[in-house]
Amino acid sequence: MSAISDVEWMAATARLAARAYPMCRPNPGVAALLVKDDRVIARGVTQAGGRPHAEAEALASVGGLGEGGAKGATLYVTLEPCAHQSTRGPSCTDLVIAAAPKRLVIGQTDPDKRTNGEGIKRIKAAGIAVSVLDDDASRVALKGFLARETLGRPYVTLKLATSLDGCIALADGSSQWITGDMARAHVHAHRARCDAILVGGATWRDDKPRLDVRLPGLEERSPARILLTRGIAPDGVRVINKPQQITALEDAQTLYIEGGALAAASFLELDLVDELHLYRAPIIIGAGKAALGDIGLGNLADAHGRWNLAEMQPLGSDTFTSYVRVR
Repeated sequence: MSAISDVEWMAATARLAARAYPMCRPNPGVAALLVKDDRVIARGVTQAGGRPHAEAEALASVGGLGEGGAKGATLYVTLEPCAHQSTRGPSCTDLVIAAAPKRLVIGQTDPDKRTNGEGIKRIKAAGIAVSVLDDDASRVALKGFLARETLGRPYVTLKLATSLDGCIALADGSSQWITGDMARAHVHAHRARCDAILVGGATWRDDKPRLDVRLPGLEERSPARILLTRGIAPDGVRVINKPQQITALEDAQTLYIEGGALAAASFLELDLVDELHLYRAPIIIGAGKAALGDIGLGNLADAHGRWNLAEMQPLGSDTFTSYVRVR
């Protein structure tokens, strides 16, 4: 039987990272696996509030494994270990060097200028072999952090729940409910993974959405509520006046947009959407409200090649499809 590859181990590490979100904010949700003889001997994810980091969690748990701890093992980490000192704890680069694993495999280098290659350089200088995969799995796991660091804004997911003919409501605005219970639970699970959720002013006035998480045990993971309007902020809700102001949401790595049609179109027109979540119910409405307003498309050719299919699955009688923006 062949050994498990680095790419396969990193995919497992990236799946583990999902446990960190969104409680790890303001830090990225990093995961670490310590592997020896094709067996996981320790694991860790970034903890609530951002500390301890994933590497610290994993390495702290190998003390009871006998002589050597991490020696002879391979440490898989989705993000380059931090190299800067902090009042909240030692740098992960120093922890890795002290633990002295045989190898370190990194999913993504850290674009934070305080680390950006410095961790790799110091760990290599300590005699530890380092490989950087730059793989899709770790990139997806870190998408919010990478968007914040490289684009200066949160990673934006736009959710639309429509009929087969692309309507989000009847002509009179009635929209509860287009999709079924399973699809709505799926939406709440995505809300629970995001730092902030946004709707437009018309949706806020007409639907009076709670924008919280109503899955048992996950209620405390409800995202911060953002309203796109020129009006006054309601209690407990932050207002932005135009889509570009999401750059000011400094404590948010991920933003989930739930409508309405004009708000959704405004983000698409400005090319601020990184991922589309489409929930389609097997119904036809006809003369209803369209899912989107004008997005400024002047040439049909410009609509092609912009979105890649990422996932498709049935949710009861509904269908969920996600697409990722090609950049």
